[in-house]
Amino acid sequence: MMNCAINRYTQQSYNSLSAGRRHFSNVGFVGLGNMGNYMATNLIKKGYKLTVYDINKSAVKNLVAAGATEAKSAADLAKNSQVVVTMLPTNDHVWDSFTAKDGLLSSVQKDTLFIDSSTIDPSVSQKVSAETKKHGAKFIDGPVSGGVVGARDATLTFMVGGPKDQYERAKSLLEAMGTRVVHCGDVGMGQVAKLCNNMLLAISMIGVSEVVNLADKLGLDPKVMTSILNTSTGRCWSSEIYPPVPGIISTVPSSNKYQGGFMTSLMTKDLGLAQAAATRSNTPIPLGSLAHQIYRILMNHGLKDKDFSVVYQYLKSSDYNK
Repeated sequence: MMNCAINRYTQQSYNSLSAGRRHFSNVGFVGLGNMGNYMATNLIKKGYKLTVYDINKSAVKNLVAAGATEAKSAADLAKNSQVVVTMLPTNDHVWDSFTAKDGLLSSVQKDTLFIDSSTIDPSVSQKVSAETKKHGAKFIDGPVSGGVVGARDATLTFMVGGPKDQYERAKSLLEAMGTRVVHCGDVGMGQVAKLCNNMLLAISMIGVSEVVNLADKLGLDPKVMTSILNTSTGRCWSSEIYPPVPGIISTVPSSNKYQGGFMTSLMTKDLGLAQAAATRSNTPIPLGSLAHQIYRILMNHGLKDKDFSVVYQYLKSSDYNK
């Protein structure tokens, strides 16, 4: 009897998973950058039928080789998709991808679900949601935390803003790309959570870089200092999982000349969004504001395309640019 019960439970679990996949027999993905490329690849690995679009044809080619179908345009992709995930750099990219003449909403099917995993201003998410409703489709914001490593390993955290029923509708799909999916409230609240998280990430990365550089200047090996942080009260994601010191973890950008990862330009953009939101809500963010200024300085020193952990090298030498 016990075996029969286990078999029934296993079959029910399998049927539930299969039903989730069948629910979205055609999935579209727009934006195949450092994050989106891995996220889309993981959907293919989990058995989803995927159509992709990006202006970077090389990125598209790689996904097609992995099993995806190429769309000729955003409109072409939306026309044949039941759910569309967007992963784009800025407010303008997201707005244009939805509302342009040949954009997603120009040919969308009724009840198509859009999941925007970009990091943008919460007010823009709300405006896109309003435009989506006019076309009879659904929209939720679902920005992510976990970085390129999390995208690669399908261990992202999704912060979802939107109606609870659409969150439930999207959950199994998002779980193919991450390990935690959190409903944060109405549309835009996922973006609020993401901006607050990224502001803290920037602050902690600068903090780790400062103390390790200070230790180095005083004669203590940066690797030894980092190891001490990771067994002491200063331990954090920026010291343990994503250290800015080269040679500690071989797979993070600092060990690859700060290539790949989360670019300084994107961190600067996110800090600007947090600053704007704080200004609108009259909320003091002294450390967030200072972090924004520091990353703007890095941008002016030609480091916009380097991973944001390059702040460590900048603090070591303000002439760093390689």
